[in-house]
Amino acid sequence: MNLLPGIQSAASALQAERIRMEVIAQNIANANTTRTAEGRPYQRQVVKFETLLQQQIGANSEAVPMTLKVAQITKDFRPSETIFQPGHPHADASGMVSYPNVKIHEEMADMIASTRSFEANLAVIKNARALTLQTLSIGRR
Repeated sequence: MNLLPGIQSAASALQAERIRMEVIAQNIANANTTRTAEGRPYQRQVVKFETLLQQQIGANSEAVPMTLKVAQITKDFRPSETIFQPGHPHADASGMVSYPNVKIHEEMADMIASTRSFEANLAVIKNARALTLQTLSIGRR
């Protein structure tokens, strides 16, 4: 008997959103990185999610929890932005500097969406806990 229904799904979503927030923070931190170890500007990274329907022997489809996980973290291959800055140490022969394809306003919108999703899943866990405590208190009265 599962006393906390939905908690496994919400917990997996919390973990996935935490990873998404870390990737967004990394993108923001590298928004002006014109050279990485590969010698190119930083490329924005994107998190891709997938849901897994866990297989349980003898369980009906309604009892099997859906879980969310990070499928992969990929690079965003949009072109980098070039700006004319002839005095910059990473400028090419024509004075152009390639900057990362990170747009701060997009990252902030993604961060807000991720934070709200995190908060919603946390509310599910808190409500499941409260309902379970109320259920357990019924027998004590």
